[in-house]
This record gives sequence, C-alpha cells and structure tokens, in this order.
Amino acid sequence: MATAVPLTLLSPVNAVGRLTLGLMALVGSLALFAFRGLVASLSLPWYGGQVLRQCVAVGFMSLPVVGLTAVFTGAALALNIYTGGGRFNAEQIVPQIVALGITRELAPVLAALMLAGRVAATIAAEIGAMRATEQIDAMRTLSTDPFRYLVAPRILAGIATLPLLTAVADIIGIAGGWLVSTLSLGFNPTLYARATIEFIEPWDVTSGLIKAAVFGFIVTLMGCYHGYRAVGGARGVGRAATRAMVWSGVLIFATDYVLTSLFTH
Repeated sequence: MATAVPLTLLSPVNAVGRLTLGLMALVGSLALFAFRGLVASLSLPWYGGQVLRQCVAVGFMSLPVVGLTAVFTGAALALNIYTGGGRFNAEQIVPQIVALGITRELAPVLAALMLAGRVAATIAAEIGAMRATEQIDAMRTLSTDPFRYLVAPRILAGIATLPLLTAVADIIGIAGGWLVSTLSLGFNPTLYARATIEFIEPWDVTSGLIKAAVFGFIVTLMGCYHGYRAVGGARGVGRAATRAMVWSGVLIFATDYVLTSLFTH
C-alpha cells in the first residue's frame, strides 16, 4: 500500500507549481495582447488624430527630460572616461568612447527609461481609469475597437517617436561631453569634434535607433497592457501604473542585452 506524502513536503511543490503556471499565464496573456496590438497597429483603419495626439504626448512632451538626461550623462561620462584613461595615459580616447557609449547604449536606454517613468505610467493610468469607469465597454457598445482606438495609436507613437528622441539625445549627449572636455579637461574644441566625427560609424547610430524603436514598443505595450487589465478601482489603477513602469524598465534592460549580443556578432 502506497505511503501518503506529508503535506509539509507538498507545500513547496505546490507553491512552485502555482508560480510556474502563473508565469506561463502572464507570458501567454502578454503575448496575445502584443499580437492584437501589433495587428491593430499595422492594419487599417487608423485613427490619425489619435496617433498625432499620442506622438505629441509621448514624444514632444518627453523632449525636455530626455535632453536634460542626455547632456548630464554625456558630461559625467566624459569625466569618468578621462579619469579612467588617465591611469593608462590614454586621456585622448575621451571623444571616441563618449560618442560610442552615447550612440550605441546610453542614449536609447536612458531615453527609454525616461519614457518608462513618464509615459508607461501615464498610459496605464489613462486606460485603467477608462476601464474603471466602463468607457472601454461603452466603446465596444458603439462598435469601436478599443485596440484600434486606444492601443494602436500609443504603440505607433512609441515606435515612431523614441528613435527621434534618441537621435536628439545622441546629439545632446555628445555635446555635453564636448562641453565638459573643452571647458574643464583642456581638450581643443576642433580636435575633439574631429575625433568624434572620424571615429563614429553609421552602424553605431543605426543600432541605437533600432534599439529605441523596440524600446518604444515595449514601453507603450506595458502601459497599455497593465492599464487594460486594471481592476479594483482607483487602487487598481495605481497598481497598474506602478507595474507598467517597473516591467518596462526590466524588459528594457533584458532586451538591451539581447539586442547588443545580436549586434556585436
């Protein structure tokens, strides 16, 4: 006769099983939501007014914070590279490393993180409030697809505007490094600019812009997903905004590693 397994031994197994099933359900739900969002974004009809409005909200309104982040990042990067290079008598590499670090890595990642904090939470709060007040159900009653009207314009705006913000961050970040290097570190302005232009390659900029487009999709997707699934009134809307911001940041770093591995092979 089989011996019964003690409940104390089954509890950890049950916990792992519930966690695994919950994670698989989350991944499946997010994948289906992303697929529906992409289909709505790539198929007609488009709500042009909504897309333009979201481009302004996501892109233009984020320009000040992205610009400030870029200029101080470029300045701090130049100081640290100068200090580190000085240990090997290689201070002259500052222009090249600042340009490479900004264009390939820092500009797209930091711009995306700024959008994760500002845009993902805002999108989740907006859509979550519409869910709580049953406006999304009213759209369906009026034969309006919420994915086409709410999700698709935000995803399109994120994919379109974050590369533009990254391009601006590239310029401002390199300019920040140039300012610090010429005003504080004794570099010749003309020689610094020439070293940057001669070193940078088109792929350095292009790879960063590709990353930015992917990050723009992630940030807006997380905002739409968590806002769309918000439950529990005002408290649920707050939780959705927090989750959208946190998961956007985590996925940005994870995706950045994957894309960097692909681009460097």
